[in-house]
Amino acid sequence: MVQDGDKAPDFKLPADDGTTLQLSKLKGSPVVLYFYPKDDTPGCTSEAKDFSCLVDQFASAGATVIGISPDSAESHKKFKSKYELRVPLAADTAQEASNAYGVWVEKSMYGKKYMGVERATFLIDAKGKVVKSWRKVKVPGHAEQVLEAVRTLAK
Repeated sequence: MVQDGDKAPDFKLPADDGTTLQLSKLKGSPVVLYFYPKDDTPGCTSEAKDFSCLVDQFASAGATVIGISPDSAESHKKFKSKYELRVPLAADTAQEASNAYGVWVEKSMYGKKYMGVERATFLIDAKGKVVKSWRKVKVPGHAEQVLEAVRTLAK
């Protein structure tokens, strides 16, 4: 499990726009990675909309925001279009990034156990180090908290 102060694990994942997102190619400026369970579900939609609404403010603070879930790039493309989302979405279909960051966990719903993504966000500095992480994220107000942390980092 990735801890604050650790080097952020690199990844190379397909994105909703047909490109490939690779963390190591974004060195030199802060990156916000938010892991979410599934496209087009209530909490995940709210979170994606919140980050999208603030994307210009993140950019002004020098940060790139990327959403990551186990859904396919095609699913991400539809999700992004449906809600006019403004953040790139990466498809972690083999759970490589989710496992590397320690967010692919056993979950339980209605007494059934299954593997899935624990909602989490990681703020990575320009050198590729995790400077702050949020686990078991509650969506309301979360994007604003992350933006504040990015602004503090930029000072």
